[in-house]
Amino acid sequence: MTDSNRSTVLVVDDTPDNLLLINGILSDRYNVKVATNGAKTLRIARSDNPPDLILLDIVMSGMDGYEVCRQLKCDARTRNIPVIFLTVRAEVEDEKRGLELGAADYITRPISPPIVMARVRTHLDLKAAADFLRDKNKFLKLAAVKQEQFAE
Repeated sequence: MTDSNRSTVLVVDDTPDNLLLINGILSDRYNVKVATNGAKTLRIARSDNPPDLILLDIVMSGMDGYEVCRQLKCDARTRNIPVIFLTVRAEVEDEKRGLELGAADYITRPISPPIVMARVRTHLDLKAAADFLRDKNKFLKLAAVKQEQFAE
């Protein structure tokens, strides 16, 4: 698979060792972008080449992962990008809050590389299916409008 055909995963963490670890796990199969803070994450997500999925730490200086997720899910340009929290916060309330904010999944550290890969793959497959259905729906609506115009 060429780089242009690969899905892009944005990994967000303010700890360099965590970024290196996740990049090492994912880079053979995906294009990996990194961000070390919330503001950069939002810039990348809102760019002309947004990621297909975001792995997001919660505990970061400045804007935390919860706020980043909230902003992503409130923005029409970014709301369909799946967010998976990847964090040391392992309390039920933390996970509940993350999922209520719109995260697709929640993985706690220490991580299991096969589990991270499986969940990333699953959520990218789900996103591809949802994108296909959204595109098909737009096409069908446009075709219906054109048919109505033609019938007049």
